[in-house]
Amino acid sequence: MREFVGNCRSCESPIYCNEGFLNGIVMEDKTLLCFDCSEEPNEEKEE
Repeated sequence: MREFVGNCRSCESPIYCNEGFLNGIVMEDKTLLCFDCSEEPNEEKEE
């Protein structure tokens, strides 16, 4: 089962939950980040 969860906060690509596995990362502020954006060097530092 594939369920839409939300959009990446950086690139706005859709993030889905596939069979119970999230295709992204939930950040501390409850926003989502796709795996592609999470691997890039981030100029914004999380506080």
